[in-house]
Amino acid sequence: MASRNWGKTQSKQQTAPRAVVYARVSSKEQEKEGFSIPAQLKLLSEYAAINGIRVVEEFVDVETAKKSGRTHFDKMMTYLRRHPTVRVLLVEKTDRLYRNLKDWVTVDDLDVEIHFVKEGTVLSYDSRSSEKFMHGIKVLMAKNYIDNLSEETRKGMLEKAEQGIWPSCAPLGYHNTDGPNGKKIIEVDPVAGPLIAKMFEWYATGRYSLRQLGVKARSHGLTFRKSGQPVTNSTIHKILRNRIYTGEFDWKGKRYQGSHEPLVTNELWSRVQGVLDGRNTSKLRGSSAHDFAFTGLITCGHCGCAMVGELKKKKYVYYHCTGFKGKCGEPYTREEVLEEKFTSFLRKLRFDDDVFEWVSRALKDSCADEKREHAEAIARLEKERNRLQQRIDAMYIDKLDGRVSEEFYDRMRTQWRDEQARCAKDIERHEMADDSYMDEGIELLKLAKDAHRLFEKQSAKEKSRMLNFLLSNCTWAHGELNAEFKQPFDSLAETAMIAAQASASKMGDSARFEKWLPELDSNQ
Repeated sequence: MASRNWGKTQSKQQTAPRAVVYARVSSKEQEKEGFSIPAQLKLLSEYAAINGIRVVEEFVDVETAKKSGRTHFDKMMTYLRRHPTVRVLLVEKTDRLYRNLKDWVTVDDLDVEIHFVKEGTVLSYDSRSSEKFMHGIKVLMAKNYIDNLSEETRKGMLEKAEQGIWPSCAPLGYHNTDGPNGKKIIEVDPVAGPLIAKMFEWYATGRYSLRQLGVKARSHGLTFRKSGQPVTNSTIHKILRNRIYTGEFDWKGKRYQGSHEPLVTNELWSRVQGVLDGRNTSKLRGSSAHDFAFTGLITCGHCGCAMVGELKKKKYVYYHCTGFKGKCGEPYTREEVLEEKFTSFLRKLRFDDDVFEWVSRALKDSCADEKREHAEAIARLEKERNRLQQRIDAMYIDKLDGRVSEEFYDRMRTQWRDEQARCAKDIERHEMADDSYMDEGIELLKLAKDAHRLFEKQSAKEKSRMLNFLLSNCTWAHGELNAEFKQPFDSLAETAMIAAQASASKMGDSARFEKWLPELDSNQ
């Protein structure tokens, strides 16, 4: 009997879906905020056991995801490519798996079934378009969170610059240190600083070339701060051009008076610039200040090189292949022609108010499960918080009656108060997340609906930003533009096309919107 039961267990394990587990914290600090790796792995392991899923491998990352390239994320992608029988991926929630669009595309190409356990969502190739669209919104919001952090960092750096504080890593000749108000400032490096001042004096005499100055500086011991390697001639050239050694510095196109100690006078720095300029045998033309809307967006359909803008007769903008791989036969193209082609392509997203209402309804339906999950989570957390309060109250009576010591009471109360605080924080997170994805989804629908009209009214810079947001793989050949809509806008473009075809053939609403409405899903 025991042998038969063992055989059944083995058979179930062999037929159960095989999965990998992925857990991540974005920094060591998050370990202290309830996002710990053990907590994630425990949650995912319990989920797998309940749902009859066999976990064959675990992957863990403890690092930032500002850029793609997380070590174990990449290892997991390689593992899934090499094991086609493993088609399930378990992860806590969306922003644990990916924090940028590149990661999303990488995972999507593998065609795996992803279980976002805390969100109560399972995403696969067969998922409804509404579910894929809402998932795309979550990824965009995760990316927006990272972008906001970067923006706040840039704001902080700009604020430091306006206060006269160099906002980045100290250049050679200075070192970073803590200022009197706690902010990082730069101070003269007692070893490299005086040597760099001497370099300016030597070069200002005009008796040294950059190569000779490099030899002299290295012979006096000038090395890179971190590696200890001798400085290169190109680094010496950058030092001589850097205004920061005068006590002033340039940051984001604006000049600031620094609060740090200068190493050279403005007069000496100007003399050095004169010597440098006099030694330049080939003068480079200054770059045009013109903003080209489509530079960096299009590649040549013939050879794959970039298409770049060029100003002709100071008023006409033409685009042409760089010909980096050799001479290319694609002729120059006016910017107005490209703009018309992009506008026409964006019209594929256009749909009428009827479609807008139906798709909005689909989004609301797809959010229902998530809202229920949030409501259930809030109820569980409130119950736990009340249970902890009852414990504290009961233990207080025990303390008064002498059944527990005051030391034990204080220790347990502190522990339970901390747990209550975590519950309160989680409750707040669920309450704030309740409608955020829905609002973001409706805004993206509005953007898609009016994309072609908005595009025509934008400045060159805004046109570039909008196309980067909506499109990918743009190529130009034989006077024709080819491009692809990024997720989730590709689903909207497909819906708009189906709706247009359905209207033309007078098909019913069910046929027009079957791919979006949950109640019309054939699987239900």
